Amino acid sequence: MAFKGKPPGTGSGDMSRTTQALRPSIALTEQEARKARTLRRQGEAPAAIAAKLGLALDEVEKALVQMRNPRPETTRGTLNVTLAAHRFVLGERLGEEPLWQTMDRLLDELIRRRADTARRAAGRRGGTAGDDWLPGLDTGGPERPG
Repeated sequence: MAFKGKPPGTGSGDMSRTTQALRPSIALTEQEARKARTLRRQGEAPAAIAAKLGLALDEVEKALVQMRNPRPETTRGTLNVTLAAHRFVLGERLGEEPLWQTMDRLLDELIRRRADTARRAAGRRGGTAGDDWLPGLDTGGPERPG
């Protein structure tokens, strides 16, 4: 009866292989690039980072260009919804519950409430509740795997 979604795949947050292939090669080890990015996040200038680590400035800059930086004024949240809706969903989280589980729980509640409303309305009309407008709701039979 519950709405069941699938959790994100194992590589869901990873960079696309196409994107990686299109990026220029960097003559730094992964550890050196990580250290340069850490120093940049601490406010160091690229020239100061290159001098501190004893690396070529152009290689340090290539490593820094590929950093992911938060956008200070986003109009959308992680869920690709308005910030108000994002705040609502975050407020509904149970502890450190992943967002996809929170969304599944909220959708399950919505579907159950719609089903209850449809059953009450059908009871007043003397008919049966229509399932065609309740997508994702398993209204009968054994629990579906998923």
